[in-house]
Amino acid sequence: MSQVKWYFEDFEPGKTIEVGTLTVTEEEIIEFATKYDPQPFHIDKVAAGKSMYGGIIASGWHTCGMIMRLMVDGFLNQAASLGSPGVDEIRWIKPVRGGDTLHVTTTALEVRPSGSKPNRGVVVTLWEAKNQHGEVVATIKGMGMFGRRPQN
Repeated sequence: MSQVKWYFEDFEPGKTIEVGTLTVTEEEIIEFATKYDPQPFHIDKVAAGKSMYGGIIASGWHTCGMIMRLMVDGFLNQAASLGSPGVDEIRWIKPVRGGDTLHVTTTALEVRPSGSKPNRGVVVTLWEAKNQHGEVVATIKGMGMFGRRPQN
C-alpha cells in the first residue's frame, strides 16, 4: 500500500478524482467470459457476430472487475480505505469491446461521519467508466468507509 493521500476529511459532495485508464483486448474478454460468464456473445465470435451486438463484447462483470482494478491502483491503495458495506447500483450502459480504453473517475455524492465510530466516515460515490470516445459505458453507485486523518 502506498502512502495515504486521501482521508475521510478530503471528500465533499461533487469532488471528482481521476482514477486511471485501461485498454482491454478481445482475448482478455473471451478468457474472462469463458471462465465466468460463457454467454455466446462473450465467447463465440460467430454467434456474437450474429447477435444484436454484432461482435464479441465484455461481460458486465468483467467491466466491473476492470473498473475495480483501476479504482484500487489509482485511488483506494492511496486512501485510508476501510472497505465497503456495499454497492447500490450497477449500470452497463454501452458494450465494451476489444481495443476499448476505459477511463474511470469517482465522484463523491454524499459524505457522512459515522455516528458510532468517530475514527471513520462513509462516502457515497459514483464510479463512471467512459470509453475512448468519451461515451459512458458503465456506472457503479456505492459506498466506501474511510478513516479519518490521524490527529498529531
